[in-house]
Amino acid sequence: MSYLEKIQQCNNRRVDAFEPLWVEDRRVGWVRNDYVSSLRPFSDVFDFTERGIALNHLLDSQQARTDAIKGVVDALIRDGVIDTHYGEIYPVTASHKTAPEFLIDRGVASWFGTRTFGQHLNGYIYRDGRLLMWIARRAMDRGYEPGKLDQLVAGGFPHAVTASENMRKECMEEAGMPSSLADQAVSVGAITCCYENPRGVKPETLYCYDLELPDDFQPVCTDGEVEEFMLLPIEEVAEAVRDSDKFKLNCNLVVIDFLIRHGYLTAEDQDYDLLVAGLHQ
Repeated sequence: MSYLEKIQQCNNRRVDAFEPLWVEDRRVGWVRNDYVSSLRPFSDVFDFTERGIALNHLLDSQQARTDAIKGVVDALIRDGVIDTHYGEIYPVTASHKTAPEFLIDRGVASWFGTRTFGQHLNGYIYRDGRLLMWIARRAMDRGYEPGKLDQLVAGGFPHAVTASENMRKECMEEAGMPSSLADQAVSVGAITCCYENPRGVKPETLYCYDLELPDDFQPVCTDGEVEEFMLLPIEEVAEAVRDSDKFKLNCNLVVIDFLIRHGYLTAEDQDYDLLVAGLHQ
């Protein structure tokens, strides 16, 4: 195994297995080929052309598109085609998060192949000159990658909430961290990737944050999503990413990004240029 393999696993979409989803001339998603037949009955919502699937041009506003897609999703859930629905609203966009073409439930984003957004916080301390990172283990009852290792705090970034507000909420829910401490997190960039999962495909933007924590900080999960927390030497974290599948898939990329930015991976290392480029595909 290698760091590069982890990046490749997060960019594994097969081009010929999906039809592009368009709003006018803007591609906003990817629908799996075997899902397309489920959309054909909704001829008032979708047009099927040589270039893929397009929302009907008469749906000419964000609200009209949102209402139309919600009607499709509700029907597919009733028919048992879709079985996930989170009640958490995400923007659907061809460019940036604040300019959505329409809104969609997070649970069906992969089914339509629309971009999702998340915030991941690297929490760490220095002790006796060594860097140690707080790592969470996901609860075994999680529907996606149960028991895998995760960042100290990581969660979705839904529509109509600011980055600071969402970070405070996630830090409190997942680590019992007060807002006064969460507000000290430093925004350090974003990672983009696109990978297939059992529901479809997941184009993803992960906003990354670093936070050097007080030495006596002890995380406490308040929402049941974390089974345990571990304070590990960064070398052990790096080894787990490089040599195993212990981490949740996209969390590997956040650790690799951290290792690059903090000088644990350098231009002397194998595949360095490919790693740097691979975090922003």
